[in-house]
Amino acid sequence: MSNLKSDFIENLIFYRTQKNMSQLELSGICDCAKSTISGIESRKNFPSFELILKIAYALEIHPADLFLRNASKTREDIHDFFEKELSKTVKEMVEKKFPAVPKSEEEFDNTTLSLQ
Repeated sequence: MSNLKSDFIENLIFYRTQKNMSQLELSGICDCAKSTISGIESRKNFPSFELILKIAYALEIHPADLFLRNASKTREDIHDFFEKELSKTVKEMVEKKFPAVPKSEEEFDNTTLSLQ
C-alpha cells in the first residue's frame, strides 16, 4: 500500500478517535455503512473522492488533513507559532549568547561607570 493511502488511514483513525467518534457514528454522518468505514480503516477499501469530502466534513477538518496531518494550518497559525513560541526561544538564546547592549547614551554611561 502506498504511503499516501497508509497516511490517509492513519489520519482517519487519528482524527476519528480524537473526536471520540465510533465508526458507526462516522458512517451515520457520512451516509454510508459502518462496514465501509471499517473496510477503509482495515485497509481493505479506499474511499471515493466524495466520501473523503464527507469524512472530512464529519470530522470537522480540511480534506488535506486526512492525507497530511495538520496540512490545513493557516498562515496565521504558523505566524502565531513563530511569534509566541519560536521567537521567544530564539530571543532567549541570542540574549544568552550576546548580552544586552545599552540602547541609550544614559544606559551606556551607567554601564561604563559600573565597569570601572
